[in-house]
Amino acid sequence: MVSRNKLVWGSVVAIALAGLGLFFFFRGNRAPEKSFEEIRVMRGTISSSVSTTGVVEPKNRLKIQSSIGGRVEEILVAEGQQVKKGEVLALLSSTERAALLDAARVQGKSEESYWKKVYKETAIIAPLDGQIIVRSIDPGQAVTASDSLFVLSDHLIVKAYVDETDIGRVKVGQRAVIGLDAYPDIRVNGVVEHIYYESHLQNNVNIYNVDVIPERIPDVFRSGMSANIEILVQEKQGALLVPIGAVQSKSGKTVVLQKQGGGKKGVRYRAVQTGLQDGQNIEILDGLSDNDSVLLPDTTFVLPGKNGGSNPFAPQRNRTKK
Repeated sequence: MVSRNKLVWGSVVAIALAGLGLFFFFRGNRAPEKSFEEIRVMRGTISSSVSTTGVVEPKNRLKIQSSIGGRVEEILVAEGQQVKKGEVLALLSSTERAALLDAARVQGKSEESYWKKVYKETAIIAPLDGQIIVRSIDPGQAVTASDSLFVLSDHLIVKAYVDETDIGRVKVGQRAVIGLDAYPDIRVNGVVEHIYYESHLQNNVNIYNVDVIPERIPDVFRSGMSANIEILVQEKQGALLVPIGAVQSKSGKTVVLQKQGGGKKGVRYRAVQTGLQDGQNIEILDGLSDNDSVLLPDTTFVLPGKNGGSNPFAPQRNRTKK
């Protein structure tokens, strides 16, 4: 009988200890009550844009070659120099003239001077206005008709690479902002001039090239530089705005959270219609007015132990013995 009583009491104690353990466990890991921050809707400017990358390059890149083979006698322009159409870039002697001048030079300066006046050099002419971005020759160098002497750029543009999922939002005439990886502090305004009709595959994604024309060309712009482009798709001023975190989806509807009206406690959902959004705010087209407020959930993470409870059964660090 005594053994039976001990068994009963032992079971009662075990159940009590298990219940106490569960109580501390759930008490220590209980989520804190949800809190909200009340925010009044505001009026402001909001825009939608397409962000992408690209490269600085000439709109028209023209290689300049000689019509004859021969020797470079004189170079009249420097790399980076702006030139006009019809300007002389360099003077060349044909192979025959170079041989004749070399032979005359042996006979004396007067003989050489005579043949220089009689047999003129061939001029290399700039075919259009632009900038010399490459100079491939030096005085005295022998060249052929297939050699590139200069590379001429009419003006620099930015070629943007736009994903096919975004290309439908890009239109000719849209404004853009251009930045360079090499000079992050420099921002240049531009405009979309041309959208290419054929795509190319890049990392298994169809990409369309888009020409963006800068309003100005800073001196630091160089062909081949990597660029970041923000193409402004749409912009609204005086739009009714709330933070993106205040808008939720519930039962297939777009809603915001508000305090109960009429002195009642608690919160309620209110259906809204949204428009443009950026990285911070979203436009409200219908459902709210200027005097309304919304509740923004407080997503701050709080450790269970900070809320007045702890789990005595959770693993803990070894305490220092006194």
